Amino acid sequence: MAVIAVALYTVLQVVQAQQPGPSAVGDFVAPVDVDTTGLPGPVQPIFYRHDIHAGQYQMNCLYCHYAAEVSSSPGLPSVDTCMGCHLLVGGSNPEVAKVREAFASGKPIEWVEVHRLPPFVHFPHMRHVNADIRCQECHGQVEEMPQVYQWASLKMGWCLSCHKQNNVTTDCTACHY
Repeated sequence: MAVIAVALYTVLQVVQAQQPGPSAVGDFVAPVDVDTTGLPGPVQPIFYRHDIHAGQYQMNCLYCHYAAEVSSSPGLPSVDTCMGCHLLVGGSNPEVAKVREAFASGKPIEWVEVHRLPPFVHFPHMRHVNADIRCQECHGQVEEMPQVYQWASLKMGWCLSCHKQNNVTTDCTACHY
C-alpha cells in the first residue's frame, strides 16, 4: 500500500508540475495564507475549510462523515477520501500539501475532537441522521465556518428541549446507556 501511495504521489507531482497556474475548481481559489488565530474552535493539524467544502462546493456532510447513518460516531474521512479530489486540485495550497504528505507516508491525519460530550452521554448519530435531523441543528452552520467549533452547548437541557420540541423520547436511557 505504501509503495502504491508513493508512486501515485510521484505521478501527481509530475502532472502538477506540467500544469500552469494555481489549481482551482470553478472560479474560486482558496486563500493560501489564512490566520486561524482569531477563529473559534480547536486548531487542527490541517486547516480544513468547511466553508469551502460544505459551503461553496456543497459537499454533503456524509461524504466525509461516512458512518453517521449507521453508527453512533459520524466517522472521519480517511486520507484516501481527501485524495479523491486533492489528487488533482489544490496543488499550490500548503494545507493540501499536508494532506498529500500524509497520503504518501501512509499515516492518518490526527484530527482534534471538536464536539465533546461527557463519557456518560451517548449521541447516536445514526438515529438523528435517519430521522432527517439536519447536521446544522446540532453543529450550526458548518458550511459557513472556516474552522469548525462547538456551536451548541450540547448540555442536557439543550438536548431535552430539542427532544420535547420534536416530540421524541425524553427517557434517560435514550442517551445514558
